[in-house]
Amino acid sequence: MTKLAVRLSVALRSHWQEIKKHSSKDRGDISITTIIIWVAAVAGAIAIAGTIGVVVSKYNGKLSGI
Repeated sequence: MTKLAVRLSVALRSHWQEIKKHSSKDRGDISITTIIIWVAAVAGAIAIAGTIGVVVSKYNGKLSGI
């Protein structure tokens, strides 16, 4: 059992070092442009939902017969 534990430890350590070596190359940082696009998309979705809410509340009595 001890040999197996040592081999497993060595294998895991070597794999972990490989992962760390490759992960430092490209971290995938989010650019400012991506953040601006996400903020605009969320703001647009909120504006559309708000507009739908206002229209439904305005015409609520007229829509009840449908």
